Amino acid sequence: MDTKLINRLKRGVSLLTIGNPKIIKGTSRGYATAGLSLAPAWESGYNTCANHSKECSAACLFWAGRGAMKKIQQARIKRTKMFFEQREAFFHLFHSDIYQFVANAKALDLEPVVRPNVLSDIRWEKYSVPQRWPMIGFYDYTKLPNRKGLPTNYKLTFSFSGNNLADCRKALANGMNVAVPFLGELPTTWLGHPVIDGDADDLRFLDPNPCIVGLKAKGLLRKSPKSAFLGDNHNV
Repeated sequence: MDTKLINRLKRGVSLLTIGNPKIIKGTSRGYATAGLSLAPAWESGYNTCANHSKECSAACLFWAGRGAMKKIQQARIKRTKMFFEQREAFFHLFHSDIYQFVANAKALDLEPVVRPNVLSDIRWEKYSVPQRWPMIGFYDYTKLPNRKGLPTNYKLTFSFSGNNLADCRKALANGMNVAVPFLGELPTTWLGHPVIDGDADDLRFLDPNPCIVGLKAKGLLRKSPKSAFLGDNHNV
């Protein structure tokens, strides 16, 4: 990981995350991503994932890698509480960070993009976040099947949760990609659609569609081979 590059992208940015190992891979393709890492589900006392399942909550990346460190978890919870309890101050800082990040990325000849739901599933279009920045791209994963009327600069990948196969089929039928975690080798197809390697980088808005975005099981999910959250355990 290029520490100097990360430090230059982070300059003047306090709320957004830059150095996520998977997110930073996008720089090899000319993109710089800033992510907002809030606490998922009810971890902060506020629900940020309205359609989460017990399977995805148990396997959430909130508990994986450096995210398992109490200091990082506390920082994510603090940001989340700020969003719910100090909304005006939160958005002031959020938009200020986006402005600074865009400037940093442009100075490095990188295309800035923002992923506002690294661990959460908030409808940011309701708060006009991507609408305020039509000149840059936004992208996310979501388990909410009814997010309609999205601005053209906000691209979503639907997420398998262990119990939403019907919604996954509908998403694919509508041309939307679906992200699915697998424990073993990625299959060639799933639900009748080709599987691509979603761990090569995080630039989901560049994926062909419709397709399955295959993700290697991470964190606690690697120790749960029978989890319904794994695509391996569904005969499709």
